[in-house]
Amino acid sequence: MSGLAGVAVSAAYGQLGVPYRFATSNPGVSFDCSGLTSYAWSQAGVSLPRNSRSQAASLPRIPPASAQPGDLIFYYSPISHVGIYVGGGQMVHAPNTGSVVNVTGVSWGKVTAVGRPG
Repeated sequence: MSGLAGVAVSAAYGQLGVPYRFATSNPGVSFDCSGLTSYAWSQAGVSLPRNSRSQAASLPRIPPASAQPGDLIFYYSPISHVGIYVGGGQMVHAPNTGSVVNVTGVSWGKVTAVGRPG
């Protein structure tokens, strides 16, 4: 993986273990889901809106079967969660209060949209 998506994925991996905190985007300290994705892509020079619903609305949609590392995976209706796809059916995300940024399997059946920044 190279290019902007590679930079974004590397930035997300660099925050593994950082605590979840709602409405934050503070590298090494705390993130919420959209704070993590906006931070990761900002490291690649791509500006994203600050919340998951706005991120989804701002990006071109990709069929889930075509997801590539760096794409954003959105959940729920209305959209209220986002992670960054890293390939192999996995994503990095900041799940919820009491958890930390981690790698998890994508629940494809619950995905409501996939967007491609860059």
